[in-house]
Amino acid sequence: MLLIPAIDLKGGRCVRLVQGDMERDTVYSDDPVKMAVKWAEAGARRLHLVDLDGAFEGSPINHHVIHQIAEELPTIDIQVGGGIRDEDTIQSYLDAGVRYVILGTKAVTAPHFVSDVCIEFPGHIMVGLDVRNGKVAIDGWSKLSKHDALDIAQRFESDGVEAIIYTDIGRDGMMEGLNVEATASLARELKVPVYASGGVTNLDDIRRLSRVSKDGVSGAITGKALYEGKLDFSEAQALADQLSDSNFV
Repeated sequence: MLLIPAIDLKGGRCVRLVQGDMERDTVYSDDPVKMAVKWAEAGARRLHLVDLDGAFEGSPINHHVIHQIAEELPTIDIQVGGGIRDEDTIQSYLDAGVRYVILGTKAVTAPHFVSDVCIEFPGHIMVGLDVRNGKVAIDGWSKLSKHDALDIAQRFESDGVEAIIYTDIGRDGMMEGLNVEATASLARELKVPVYASGGVTNLDDIRRLSRVSKDGVSGAITGKALYEGKLDFSEAQALADQLSDSNFV
């Protein structure tokens, strides 16, 4: 069970939003590179970077910061989402040292794009599904599509994506606990790994996630709980490793 600290970028700073609302942000650091180093030193094996401005604008805005983080931490796997809508952006991030790129809105509005880039960049494409009441949201969560989360996830799996990131919009940034049941339900229907996002709050969430790791839930992205001091990353990852080693069920 891999725990992945989130670094959400807005205006070059590290922030967290409440339910994806760009007007409801809290700034946690003016130096995202320093924050990335902090999580790496705490034992993070992967980082989740999101260009929030890019997600809303439809093109990379904070890419320079992301490139700096990748350069600073060449041994850490980095996954990046937000405003990735074309092949040139994907190539630029991979050239900078990013391991995975996460497609969101473009994946939903132009599904053929996913199959194309999975062929062009094999092993590097993930899709993030931001879900509310079973339907996938797009454009920085501002619009609900008509797509059912499971149906579209299965299509992307057949296209060759590396993993699905499942975010429960209703819980993201609210610190109300993970929607473990919905995440596990999706993972059971897929062969690719599923990463939970939105609502990781405490060690009990880690224990609950570990119980469904056998269903294909391979890890969790966590943000606000870390920044608010509700969850100690090193302690949480150690617990996840311990439960994995003991085949906890």
